[in-house]
Amino acid sequence: MIPVRGGQSDVRPVQSNPVTARLADIAAQAGVSEATVSRVLNGKPGVAAATRESVLAALDVLGYERPVRLRHRSAGLVGLITPELDNPIFPALAQVIGQALTRQGYTPVLATQTPGGSTEDELTEMLVDRGVSGIIFVSGLHADTTADMQRYDQLRGQGVPYVLLGGFSSKVKAPFVSPDDRAAMHLAVTHLVSLGHTRIGLAVGPKRFVPVLRKIEGFQQAMESQLGLAPEESEDLIQHSLYTLEGGQAAASALIGVGCTAVVCASDMMALGAIRAARGLGLKVPRDVSVVGFDDSPLIAFTDPPLTTIRQPVQAMGQAAVRTLLEEIGGTPAPHSEFVFMPELVVRGSTASGPGAVGRS
Repeated sequence: MIPVRGGQSDVRPVQSNPVTARLADIAAQAGVSEATVSRVLNGKPGVAAATRESVLAALDVLGYERPVRLRHRSAGLVGLITPELDNPIFPALAQVIGQALTRQGYTPVLATQTPGGSTEDELTEMLVDRGVSGIIFVSGLHADTTADMQRYDQLRGQGVPYVLLGGFSSKVKAPFVSPDDRAAMHLAVTHLVSLGHTRIGLAVGPKRFVPVLRKIEGFQQAMESQLGLAPEESEDLIQHSLYTLEGGQAAASALIGVGCTAVVCASDMMALGAIRAARGLGLKVPRDVSVVGFDDSPLIAFTDPPLTTIRQPVQAMGQAAVRTLLEEIGGTPAPHSEFVFMPELVVRGSTASGPGAVGRS
């Protein structure tokens, strides 16, 4: 705790006996002036939010407790609902969103669905009961074309602003944030064709989800423009499975079985399963089979081999979701539209020239 007396601040170390903190130490750590430190600790206006956070972070680093006034100051709770945390992309998004909310003075509340546990509707009700200022849904039921979208209308009727991340529905009057799934498939297929692959498979999740339908559309368009395959011809090169290592292994086994020398996967977890499938069949990646993932999850660059993947713009999407939600909370509703972010191809060691083919630049 930092008692404040007339502009001089006494700071008590967390681990040791009380001492008087020197403003110069905090200022040096934060890279600001002593006057700025004093203004922050005394709760004075006229300090940029980023600068204020730097000073508070300096207190943490130096081992001093934050002032009670600043420590407890919160603009409210914001709920974040994710379908799971097993897939590394969801913790990555949660971290970006949580940090962005904290910087704006909000307290993020992470609610995660688990098998046999709380449903999205139950988690939503729990957050509303706790008086959240708004909710961000990540890959929720809004992405399921078979789900009843009236649940979101009811939430709007309760006066709770929300933003939906991943998957778009024309039936939900709210702002959406998504990666460009069609463009992602164009990037992957174009890369593999440039390496000489002509038999390329796609391993994706259940067909009822909007991101899956978009990936299929982008994949088939790319296969037609790059290889001259009509959509009905590339249909046999698509396998639906679960977004898990086991799901990727099953889908890739089937695709390799019909002669695919390259497999594009809808998640990095599926891609790791595809690599396992190839090895289980006595094949080597990328010599015999090339594999492309999707997400660029943390640590995926350190797999064996390092995974070529489509990087989701997690930082940009997470910040956009927070910015849009806070505008809604502030009384400036965003239009019913979709903010689409361009993904990026990250080439590593799991793709190479097709067997017997000469790669084209």
